[in-house]
Amino acid sequence: MWVSKLKNMRWSAMVLGTANSLVLIVGIYFLVLAFPSCDRGLLVMLVAVPFLAALRIATMVKTGLAQQATAKTVLEESPADTLDVLEDASRPETRVRYKNWLWWTRFATVITVLQFVGASYLLFSMVNYMIHSQNKASSYCVLVATSSNILWKQQLLIFFVITVCLAAVLQCFSGSNVLKWRSFYATQDDAWKAHYREVFDHGIREALCCMGRVKYLSVLEEDEVFSVARLLGDLVAYRAAGTGHLKLMAGLALLRNPSQSPKSFDEYMETPEEKIREAADLHKFAEAAYTGPLLDFGRHPFLFPCAWLYRQGILTPWTRNRLPKLDGDNWWRGHAAAFLKYVKLSPEVLRQGRVNQAKCRAAYFVIVLHHLRSVVIAVRGTETPEDLITDSLCRECRLSAEDLDGLINFVCSSCLLQRDVKESLMSFPHHAHSGIVEAARDLFMQIEGSDSSGLLCSLLGAGCECEGYSIRIVGHSLGGAIGALLGLRLYHRYPNLHVYTYGPLPCVDSVVANACSEFITSIVYNNEFSARLSVGSLLRLQGAAIRAMSKDSEADSAMILRLARHFLNVSKHQKDRTQVKDPASDAISGAITAEKLSHQISGPQFDIKASEEQDEGFLACTGETDFGADNDQFTNPFASDAIANHDPVSEFMESVPRSDSVSPTDPPEMYLPGLVIHIVAQPRNFDMPIWKGWGVHEKTQSHKAYIADRESFKDMIVSPSMFLDHLPWRCHDAMLKLLQARSSQVQNTQVLPSECPMV
Repeated sequence: MWVSKLKNMRWSAMVLGTANSLVLIVGIYFLVLAFPSCDRGLLVMLVAVPFLAALRIATMVKTGLAQQATAKTVLEESPADTLDVLEDASRPETRVRYKNWLWWTRFATVITVLQFVGASYLLFSMVNYMIHSQNKASSYCVLVATSSNILWKQQLLIFFVITVCLAAVLQCFSGSNVLKWRSFYATQDDAWKAHYREVFDHGIREALCCMGRVKYLSVLEEDEVFSVARLLGDLVAYRAAGTGHLKLMAGLALLRNPSQSPKSFDEYMETPEEKIREAADLHKFAEAAYTGPLLDFGRHPFLFPCAWLYRQGILTPWTRNRLPKLDGDNWWRGHAAAFLKYVKLSPEVLRQGRVNQAKCRAAYFVIVLHHLRSVVIAVRGTETPEDLITDSLCRECRLSAEDLDGLINFVCSSCLLQRDVKESLMSFPHHAHSGIVEAARDLFMQIEGSDSSGLLCSLLGAGCECEGYSIRIVGHSLGGAIGALLGLRLYHRYPNLHVYTYGPLPCVDSVVANACSEFITSIVYNNEFSARLSVGSLLRLQGAAIRAMSKDSEADSAMILRLARHFLNVSKHQKDRTQVKDPASDAISGAITAEKLSHQISGPQFDIKASEEQDEGFLACTGETDFGADNDQFTNPFASDAIANHDPVSEFMESVPRSDSVSPTDPPEMYLPGLVIHIVAQPRNFDMPIWKGWGVHEKTQSHKAYIADRESFKDMIVSPSMFLDHLPWRCHDAMLKLLQARSSQVQNTQVLPSECPMV
């Protein structure tokens, strides 16, 4: 019994427990020895160090018990055949257990800090004594005198100081866990998912609490934070294979191959100049919608507080009365001032807006440009924690007929669309990003209303101020995706409408994305990650990392199979559950899980009996610390016929999900809406001498814009610039350079005929 419990303990916990026990015993001995004659400072330290060691041991015991109780509760909740009703009933108990364990780990962290301070002070005191003893200034105390005269006591004192310092340093790197989570969860995928779901759930709530959102910390029922945590828990299910996050990151690093030639865009058509010109002119409104400090932090990393306060107009509070009052704005109306100052327009053009902090509630600005005869709706992208929650609510949801009202009426009255496109659009259901759909519905009610009594109707109605004006909806990132869904609903009411999205998220299915190409334009700059960000692309990226590791000569094929088997959730009980599951219900499910996106590897050719035998072999050779097993012990768990002479890694690679392998049971893939324009940075010209090229390479870098296939954005691209390319001003600068290059090209073609000699 005790031996099995010791096996469940982490080796670092056993070392720390032993070290703290020695500190407690030896510290008490020296305290008794030094009590009569040592000064108060050293006595206090000799009391504090053993006391903290005893407190640490007690905390480790309580932490271990709380960890054990948490793991047992998770195991009771996580079986695959557990009904959702029972899972919902046991969730509060799991959260209470987890909070109890989390409290003890935080208390252990406080003790670690105190022990580190005590060890530093004790070391300082001993060094101070050595200086005094060498100068023969004082005998200091009986403890030191005795230790100086008796060799074993002197050695014991040195051992005591070293042990105290070593225990304090080890506790800073070992963490607060006492037991191994793997000793409870082993290779149970559902248990690991439930565990990481709680980890992410509490982590996100505490992060939101630190940002002033205290309300999320006390919520026990399922909410939007829990939905995000469940999704993230599914994404890290590969931990069940005993594979760390760094190993997966190593596989992702292998995907960056500098020797690969850049993708050819010769088959794509270049974008017409008028599309780029209008998109470039309207981009400043999408960028100005970031009225918080995020925009200034990107442009002025060191002086961003000063730049943001200046843009907010806090230095000129007397101008607040001239600014429009926006919903959720501060008392000096700083967000309105920041927006207007960035676009350099007068306050009269800003008619309505909202800057609030709530999930699925988009911030927006409505402006009227009389000189352009346009009404511009700028939707802000991701800037607040609530926006991140909206981004993460990426499970698919069904679009109603009202959501597609404008698109359906456009398709019915259009003669340009093909017949198959019309038939596909009229056949429901259609799906979209649930968080974006909810935000777009709320935004529609804000600016139009259910009975067409909103702002747009009052501006563009018959006989109104802006009758006959065009509508332009712009947005970057999340704001662009919300604007696209808003345009789908408004287009029938206002036919002179166009949506420009910059770096949007994939948010609609392929049918809707193709049907709205006439009035929605999605612009993607280079390799920005947002245009390829979806649950399916992330899971395929993990599969690509596995394939990259399999091609690496230094990779351990046994580790790859462990990672693949549990990352893709191929276990016996999941096979049985998948085989009896109705595929039609799976296709319209509201939750995206790793089982669905990896279902193509668990087809009917899978042999359950072979799976059981392979599971037994797998569990036998994947112990907690046995990561160097021989490759011959592994057989491909995905193949129906295990052939000993075949390479198991090669057999598995044929079953890893790819973007071109689609199963009917997979959830709908999300795509970029409308016409997709891809702006690509061209390779720099290095023909010029280096001494001439310094400092001008960035300025002379050219760009080209192509009308791209939305299918090419299904998979994530690992690139050093994938995050920097998403910065809004990079896309704007690229469009300006592109227009300048085309203008120069036109001027050159006009000058060349006049320079030709007459014959």
